[in-house]
Amino acid sequence: MKKYLTLIIYLLIIVTCFILYKTETKNKNTNLTKVTVAEVTHSIFYAPQYVAIENNYFKEEGLEIELLLTPGADNVTAAVLSKDADIGLCGSEATIYVYNSKEKDYLKTFAQLTQKDGSFIVSRKNIKNFKLSDLKGKKIIGGRIGGMPEMTLEYILKENNIDPNKDLEIDTSISFANMASSFIGGNGDFVALFEPTATEVVKQGYGYKVASLGSLGGNVPYTAYNARTSYIKNNKNIIEKFTKAINKGLEYVNNNTSKSIAKLIKNQFPDTNLNDLISAIDSYKNNNTWPKESKLKEKDFNHLQDIIIEANMLDKKVKYANLVYER
Repeated sequence: MKKYLTLIIYLLIIVTCFILYKTETKNKNTNLTKVTVAEVTHSIFYAPQYVAIENNYFKEEGLEIELLLTPGADNVTAAVLSKDADIGLCGSEATIYVYNSKEKDYLKTFAQLTQKDGSFIVSRKNIKNFKLSDLKGKKIIGGRIGGMPEMTLEYILKENNIDPNKDLEIDTSISFANMASSFIGGNGDFVALFEPTATEVVKQGYGYKVASLGSLGGNVPYTAYNARTSYIKNNKNIIEKFTKAINKGLEYVNNNTSKSIAKLIKNQFPDTNLNDLISAIDSYKNNNTWPKESKLKEKDFNHLQDIIIEANMLDKKVKYANLVYER
């Protein structure tokens, strides 16, 4: 009898400890600080961010992330400036435009997520051994004027002695979110698309992926996190924790296989086939798309401004220290 009583007491202790653990975990989760992030698009290009979400890196830092799909860098900055979002994820060119508009509570970049252009040229026809000169005399849907995809495309063309205004037609009238559907509908000979959209268009039989703009455009802080200067000043602890989680995400994607990454973030892309995810991640890994850490390098920031100046969207460079928050 004494033996059974001891066993019952032992089991009660285990059950009590389990209940206390679950209660403590629940309390911790309810005490998370909510951070709203406006992302310019939902793309495999941002895999490190989704890894940080799915691997609970943000929760480990006491943060709960709410993602707001906000197509267009201009719309992302508007959401951040209006306080509809705490943090914006878009091209760093947006912070330059806001700064030059004399906005008092302007935006600063505090962490970089990607270091290459994430778009791929999709051709309506299968062109073996594609060269940029194959774009001559053709029409390509390139993105909106002043956006990084379109400006990077023009920069790459000029670097290869192709005049974007004379040698081909770049359609800048189509919004980022509608570029694929416009191409599928018959517009253009080429289109520049991010993943997983590029792979989906190819898989559906509407085109062929012939080149990566990321491999041609060099290192730039193509996509980065920004916030209002007042938010950064008043929430340095949140910024530090957020950045720490992103760095863990970057470390994961740079040190794990495409298959492992794809399985982990599959929940973020429920409509995309696992093999297509793996293929898209392979493409980005092969381009060295993701930096080792989130710190934005001054030379890369200046290269970004070279691209913007070449596109006639900027007269002179803004100082790195004015727009990049360094912890």
